[in-house]
Amino acid sequence: MKSAAERFLDYIQYDTGSDRRSDTVPSTETQRVFAQYLAQELRSVGVEDARVDQYGYVYGSIPANCDQPLPVIGLIAHLDTVSEPANAGIKPRIIHNYNGEDVVLNQARNVVLRPADYPNLRQYKGHDLIVTDGTTILGGDDKAGAAAILSGVERALASGKPHGAFRIAFTPDEEIGRGTKYFDTAGFGADFAFTLDGGKLGDYQYENFNAAQVKAVIHGRMCHLGRGKSRGLVNSIQISIEFQSMLPVFQDPANTEGHEGFFHLDRFDGQVARTELLYRVNDHDWAKFQEKKDLMGEIAAFLNRKYGPGTVELTSEDLCRNMYDQLKDKLYLLERAKRAMRAVGAEPNPRPVRGFTDGAKLSYMGLPCPNLCMGSENAHSVYEFSSVQSLEGVSGMVYHLITDLSPMEAPPAPAPDR
Repeated sequence: MKSAAERFLDYIQYDTGSDRRSDTVPSTETQRVFAQYLAQELRSVGVEDARVDQYGYVYGSIPANCDQPLPVIGLIAHLDTVSEPANAGIKPRIIHNYNGEDVVLNQARNVVLRPADYPNLRQYKGHDLIVTDGTTILGGDDKAGAAAILSGVERALASGKPHGAFRIAFTPDEEIGRGTKYFDTAGFGADFAFTLDGGKLGDYQYENFNAAQVKAVIHGRMCHLGRGKSRGLVNSIQISIEFQSMLPVFQDPANTEGHEGFFHLDRFDGQVARTELLYRVNDHDWAKFQEKKDLMGEIAAFLNRKYGPGTVELTSEDLCRNMYDQLKDKLYLLERAKRAMRAVGAEPNPRPVRGFTDGAKLSYMGLPCPNLCMGSENAHSVYEFSSVQSLEGVSGMVYHLITDLSPMEAPPAPAPDR
């Protein structure tokens, strides 16, 4: 059997960055290549019906091998990674028996992974740490989840232990908010599911950001600079800076945590005649989320009064809603996950998602789907890391999820106070 760490090191060699500028499904052809590889992997471990559909989704199913009335559980990870920082040409390195000190990732570029900057690193002293070379992401989000699912499934099927029916899926384009657009919820056939798209072994989530993408297009007017005043020069770049300056200065990702929301300027593409700003607007609280979008509308209206109608064009697209509203009466589903975590020696730790997952959208599509750990940390950065022990722990969690013969838990008391 292949270990989760072996699979992980294999999977991250696939360049699967998604592209929000693309209209294809999946957004990059490399995701389809990886999907075919995962389907082959599933078939090799005993998931005989594993397939890739026309949209690049991987599906597979295993029937129950016992007569007990058990729920049908789904396990889901996503195929793609972010494209920034670089996601191609990943060169991983394993630091055996990590000593808890600074790790020089790239001496030439002075890229150092420091516990002073990332206190979570101290918890991995003694682990076999998997790191980048300081020029790319590692790809743990979400190839760590895919590797853990494959190895956990392989272990469960090879063991011959009784288990209920379960389903497996790998989705494209999660990182650009399209991961569930063509997901076949009815065909998937699970009573509930778990995405493996979290972080540290033991983490689990049942709430996430309400998220929107907001685009502001600022229109200016270019002319000969020597006659700017008489010819009506309007610099859209300066108006864009004014737009940004009117947003709450401390409500950004660098100054918020926990349930606190933010505005994030993700792209700035500007010339004098036209500038485009692309924002991510997030908040766990629905009312505060709406207030953030309303504020951006008020700023746009103010600038249009100041500089003339049509100067600022604002469009907004909601990407995801907080899955808590769909899961608050179904949190008993997580008891199965907690048992699986404790079985591998991990203490379950609830943590709000400061982002969103495919599971959040699936929960609104009729498939309750909390999020579980995948064993990698510092996602979306050159400082991303995992460990052999964490990957094996998550793989073990998957094994125990599959072989748990407990019937569906009954609903408990109302959800805990958030």
